[in-house]
Amino acid sequence: MTTHHPIAIIGAGLGGLTLARVLHVNGTEATVFDLEASAGARTQGGMLDIHEDTGQAALRAAGLHDKFRRLIHPGGEALRILDKHGVVRMEQQDPGDGSRPEVDRGQLRDLLLTSLPEGTVHWGNRITGARPLGGGPHEVTLADGSSFTTDLLIGADGAWSRIRPLLSAAVPAYTGVSFVEVDLLEADRRHPASAAVIGGGFFFALDGGKALLAHRETDGSLHVYVARKAPQEWITGIDFTDSDAAKAAVLAHFDGWHDSLRALVAEADGARVPRHIHALPTGHRWDRIPGVTLLGDAAHLMSPFAGEGANLAMFDGAELGRALTAHAGDTEAALAAYERMLFPRSESAAAESAASLDLLFGDDALPRLLDQFAAHSQAG
Repeated sequence: MTTHHPIAIIGAGLGGLTLARVLHVNGTEATVFDLEASAGARTQGGMLDIHEDTGQAALRAAGLHDKFRRLIHPGGEALRILDKHGVVRMEQQDPGDGSRPEVDRGQLRDLLLTSLPEGTVHWGNRITGARPLGGGPHEVTLADGSSFTTDLLIGADGAWSRIRPLLSAAVPAYTGVSFVEVDLLEADRRHPASAAVIGGGFFFALDGGKALLAHRETDGSLHVYVARKAPQEWITGIDFTDSDAAKAAVLAHFDGWHDSLRALVAEADGARVPRHIHALPTGHRWDRIPGVTLLGDAAHLMSPFAGEGANLAMFDGAELGRALTAHAGDTEAALAAYERMLFPRSESAAAESAASLDLLFGDDALPRLLDQFAAHSQAG
């Protein structure tokens, strides 16, 4: 017998969980499916700055803003910008106004998870595909050969969404930038020089299509993104199973950079994690298809250089939850209202993200970035 779920959310990331929570506080229950074996199956990434008008607005809609405030990393909004010679070109202290506070992604996800009724999330369910049954309902198939049906299917399953093909033929494309992520653990004790270079919040060092981006995490570690504008082969040509060889291959592209900056890679602990940065086309949208929609990266994957991905995913979830509540009994009206607002806001954010990528990895990146911050400061 095939199981039926009135509302099925695919993906237990921040966006899918926010949707489930907003529906819950408004008296509607949904079922969330995630491919991970459990909530703790993998780490959830680094720090996030949660914006007042999107991520924080979503948490208010979810009734979790007060609890969120307890997770804020004090001082996390501080900023340092250095050139490749290790010279500090700009430094800002955390303004303490809470407009873009930093929180640990894993702690934020745990906040959302624990706010839902037990059993809401079905772990270890890898979705392999979905098909319309006519008039709105869909059948979703799982890797174990089972399936379920649903009246409303929401793809919150990220960059390589299994639900997106129901709505759109678009696929993410390589942006031309790749990361290698590294960590320096117990930084103040084991890596004090690197801790001093990065400071208490976020850090940029950039030159000539290359950058070191870093932030201090709540566990006392430093998380570093070694970024480079390069063909995809730069990453695929490195053997990351050989830690020393991988370190040398990455550092070879940072000859001439100050030793204090090279140390962020040379002294890193543990694995070096490669990552290609992909994005969907700016302005990605689809025609209204009954019974299915998307949110977060499934809808508008963009590069991380505007800091909007997680914030928009949560805001999408909250807005979809509110639309379904406002149009109770008329799912199609709710989805139409949600998508009518989704498309222009995601297009704007994606354009900003693409422009930031071009700035950070283009010609004269450092002076242009400094000018941008100066203009923002004057406008404020």
